[in-house]
Amino acid sequence: MKTGKVPQQLVVLGCIAAVVVIGFFTMRALLIPKSFGKYGHYRADAIEDVRALPISYAGVSACAECHDEVVKKKATGFHRNVSCEVCHGPAANHIEDPTAIKPPAPRLREGCPLCHNYNPSRPTGFPQIITVQHNPGKPCMTCHNPHDPVPPVTPKECSACHRSIWNQKSVSHHAPLECTTCHTVPKEHFKNPRLNVVGKPTNNEFRGKCHSKDGQPGKELLDLSKVAPKIEMLHAGRYRCWDCHYPHSPEGRQ
Repeated sequence: MKTGKVPQQLVVLGCIAAVVVIGFFTMRALLIPKSFGKYGHYRADAIEDVRALPISYAGVSACAECHDEVVKKKATGFHRNVSCEVCHGPAANHIEDPTAIKPPAPRLREGCPLCHNYNPSRPTGFPQIITVQHNPGKPCMTCHNPHDPVPPVTPKECSACHRSIWNQKSVSHHAPLECTTCHTVPKEHFKNPRLNVVGKPTNNEFRGKCHSKDGQPGKELLDLSKVAPKIEMLHAGRYRCWDCHYPHSPEGRQ
């Protein structure tokens, strides 16, 4: 039998493969740290490198040594799982020299929305607000103690949380009306609004108290009812008043 020569293409491919394999192991030997794989799939020397970094954070246990009352209050509040240094910044230097170095104490609105501004990706039930509508212009600390962020004082006006609606109503024909004229507001709503929702009118007869020609408004609305536009309730037919009139700004709409 005649033995043929090895095709030149196979020789070239073999050389290329040999160069790739040799290059791979050479680069691996040069680039992969010697400590890689000692404790797992990472560089073992990283432990010492991290240990050598300067300490920036002190930990909540260090804060408790001087601020025990605040730490106790926070431990039973909604922020119990939030480290002090999340809001106040690294405090290791403050622990070393408490008099000379003071950690920042946020007082403005910029910090709280980082966690509490509305974001649909956050878990259901997580307290969220629309910053431009929720008591705009006032620091969060006006109503919320950051260490236990439940309002210690119930907001006196609905505008604290419903500013956009309040602004719209204030320039409408319904400006003289209190919110509770049309809404039933449970006392618990002010402390836990999501679990204690406000009641809304559900029928035309309620509006008819002021706007029906034969309506019977309460004493507190008697004077306003005299100047309120009057209609025959049959005029609405099968439609509800708010199908054409937005209650907070009740001018007719097309």
